[in-house]
Amino acid sequence: MIRNVEIKARCKHPEGIRAILIQAGAAYRGRDPQRDTYFKVPSGRLKLRQGEIENALIRYVRPDQPGPKLSDISLCQVQDGVRLETILDQVLGTDIIVQKVREIYFIDNVKFHVDVVECLGGFIEIEAIDESGRYSDEQLQSQCEHYMQILGIQPADLLSDSYSDMLKRLANTG
Repeated sequence: MIRNVEIKARCKHPEGIRAILIQAGAAYRGRDPQRDTYFKVPSGRLKLRQGEIENALIRYVRPDQPGPKLSDISLCQVQDGVRLETILDQVLGTDIIVQKVREIYFIDNVKFHVDVVECLGGFIEIEAIDESGRYSDEQLQSQCEHYMQILGIQPADLLSDSYSDMLKRLANTG
């Protein structure tokens, strides 16, 4: 199981975020057009990510709250996403599909996403990740808060919902 502390925030100036990340020594992993298919599950979230860089089945549980939040994640790399999506849709049913273009950066164990989500706009995500039990929850929280400060993320920019929840809300109001 992977644990992380993460935030999601509106991003009005992605070019400024990119510049700060590069100046801070972030390693750029690339631009990844992604399709996240969320499936109907009784608890948590289950999504199949299909991209050019990242391809995985991801189950996660996290609170819907603004600001840094602790998540428990199970992840399995996927070779044949199209076939797996078909099977999971037949068994569970598809809840919603999120299309986005993600730029991926890393500084040590901290992952940064500069996202443009179809129908929603621009976002920045910070994930302080622990895959091996090396970091305490407090250390992950501190890392996340540190990079929020460096990137100039304001409390008013922080979001509590997943992209899937935001898109469902948009569909229900439109």
